[in-house]
Amino acid sequence: MTTTLRPTEPLQRTPDGSRRRHYAVCVNSRPVGALHLATHPVFGPSVAQIIELRIDEKDRGRGRGTVAALAAEEVARSWNCRRVELTVPADAQGMLRLAGALGYVERNRNMAKALPEQPPGLPEGSVGRRMTEAEYGPWLAHTKAAYARTWVERGATEEEARQKAEHDHTALLPEGVATPDVLLSVLEQDGERVGTLWVAQRPDGAFVFDVEVSAEHRGRGHGRSLMLLAEADSIAAGATRIGLNVFARNEAALCLYESLGYEPTGHYLYKQLQ
Repeated sequence: MTTTLRPTEPLQRTPDGSRRRHYAVCVNSRPVGALHLATHPVFGPSVAQIIELRIDEKDRGRGRGTVAALAAEEVARSWNCRRVELTVPADAQGMLRLAGALGYVERNRNMAKALPEQPPGLPEGSVGRRMTEAEYGPWLAHTKAAYARTWVERGATEEEARQKAEHDHTALLPEGVATPDVLLSVLEQDGERVGTLWVAQRPDGAFVFDVEVSAEHRGRGHGRSLMLLAEADSIAAGATRIGLNVFARNEAALCLYESLGYEPTGHYLYKQLQ
């Protein structure tokens, strides 16, 4: 039996070069699933996304998903894409194994936890305060540069990483420290600044966008204190759930989040096309 992709709509194109198309996954012309392929909204037309890959339950376990994913990569090559990305929910372990077998590498993952009713306390001597306007400019420049570096280290070009850093920070912090539902904080230990925190309140819960301990103060438990501060502020704002995103292979951060009760909710993977 032959597994193929059959377009279910004309190729959608925009003047900026972006493309998208829906396909039926077929076996000898019989539909057994669906695939949605598009170019990336931030990285641009040189990067493709498998937005959806679904195989009907009765047809799973027969290699249909593997062939469909490989066919999607060929389509991406015909679009002159040099990389393919996809997101896999944490409970889709079969899809995660398939992606790994096809050479996809995890770049980052989302994690989340339910918040307790009572806010956690900070260690003795640790105090959180709001970031000042004077502190915001240097913090923003540093944070954007660090964020861009993490994307370069995981397959993005310098220009892609710069554009993503600019796009994300502009979209998420349009009014700087005064952005509604955003808390930018500084952690002090015995009066000395030791780290910074960026938390936003969303309809589905709080989200930690950035947490950083100053280089000279690392290895002393301040990362845990910053996360406790994030939870305390989120509970005070009425949140019952908190999430975050962590880059893969950041073992120290992963261990910290797991020890605090965070669990994966989604995995983000990529593959370079030859």
